[in-house]
Amino acid sequence: MNISNRSLHRLLALAIGSMVFAVFAPTVVQAADPPTIESLAATTEKLQISIDTTWVLLTGFLVFFMQTGFAMLEAGLLRQRGVVNALVENFVDPCITILVWWGIGFGVAFGTSAGGFIGTDTFFLSQLPGVDGSYPMGAPGLETGINTYTLFFFQFAFAATASTITTGSMAGRANFVGDIIYSAIMGAFSYPIIVHWVWNSGGWLAKMGFHDFAGSAVVHSVGGWTAIVGAYLIGPRPGRTPWGTLPPAHNLGLATLGAMILWVGWFGFNPGSTLGTGNTGLIGLVTINTAMASGAGALTALFYQHFRSHKWDLTYALNGSLAGLVGVTAGCAFVLPWAAVLIGITGGILIVVGIDLIESLHIDDPVSAFAVHGINGMMGTIAVGFLAQKELTLNGKAGLLLGGGFDLLGVQILGVVAIAIFTVAFAFAMFSVLKAMGKLRVHPEADKIGIDTYEHGATVWPDVYAVGEFVEEQKNDPRNPTIGVLDDE
Repeated sequence: MNISNRSLHRLLALAIGSMVFAVFAPTVVQAADPPTIESLAATTEKLQISIDTTWVLLTGFLVFFMQTGFAMLEAGLLRQRGVVNALVENFVDPCITILVWWGIGFGVAFGTSAGGFIGTDTFFLSQLPGVDGSYPMGAPGLETGINTYTLFFFQFAFAATASTITTGSMAGRANFVGDIIYSAIMGAFSYPIIVHWVWNSGGWLAKMGFHDFAGSAVVHSVGGWTAIVGAYLIGPRPGRTPWGTLPPAHNLGLATLGAMILWVGWFGFNPGSTLGTGNTGLIGLVTINTAMASGAGALTALFYQHFRSHKWDLTYALNGSLAGLVGVTAGCAFVLPWAAVLIGITGGILIVVGIDLIESLHIDDPVSAFAVHGINGMMGTIAVGFLAQKELTLNGKAGLLLGGGFDLLGVQILGVVAIAIFTVAFAFAMFSVLKAMGKLRVHPEADKIGIDTYEHGATVWPDVYAVGEFVEEQKNDPRNPTIGVLDDE
């Protein structure tokens, strides 16, 4: 009986509620302001900002995850004695960069321009939020549909990449304190200055119509040139194999994992540089070009090296993939897919030739950072001047091979040369000072017992390879005695 009463009470309450809603709902609806074109436009704008912000943050997370790729790639390509050192450096570099980018770098890059060469405000993000508590959009030197904090994070992920490229070229013998110092300097000054020239609306190269969509020149050639200067000044690793033969990789499994992570990360690097989702066709084009250039680069390097050595060389395939990615980064938004394939093929050839060149100069570049990032960063930037579609460029100018004349090509070459000269001069000054301070190369004792043991008191395989066994093996190593830091010379 009690159950029946409760059921009746519920039915009665529902009936009364329905009657009240039927009577008053029309009044409530009529009392609300009818939508207008202005209100719909405002709602649409807010929705677009939300979508764009989500897009840029997600792609920024992918770019940041590329730090993992660099760490695994370096760990795999290095010898065992320097793996821990490489992992520590790759982990610490973004930690340093985020702080100096906040304090100085972001302002230098995107602050109000002084003569087109350097930014003069927005240091420490001190102008945020606004006096009314709002969050300003973009930056003084870059108008965009995302707030300044989001832009800051996305660009920080790029800044961290530049210094990480450098660590790979100097791996296995760089002083850890020196790494901290030069990473901070790159994040605060050398990299942001180039960003200002190219991506700040007041930058002198930007005003000339220089095209670098996602950083072949700005990120990769800067990292590559800095890396090769550092590798030259610091000297080769101890026990280096004879020139012309790359030292064997420590773990090709880790190297492959790293390269694949970097490829995935590039789908944030390039498509995310749209800084919004308003042009979905552009995002699709950039994504396709990125994938096709990477595939073409990997296959070209693989077959080219097989032609020379009659071996299917995994290391060259990995580097060929990265070369294609670096090369297409500048023009991924300005060329059609067939041109992206051509850029990838060129990158695959240049990576093989580039490695040979660096070896012939007796410069020890353990991960081929200059061949991948420096040479192909310049190639990809110049390729825009040959292959750009006038319908896609920012100023409506086509590349030379598509009937556009020398205008765009000339600006691209000028930018590449200017960036190279500045970066090389800056890097020589920076590393020379570190060398004079005794903070560029690790202590000679580290060359004897291994940098991991000396600097970090660890080895990546402590239960597999004892330090004592390593030292004993090195004493009996007959290879290249001219660099034999393990003997008593």
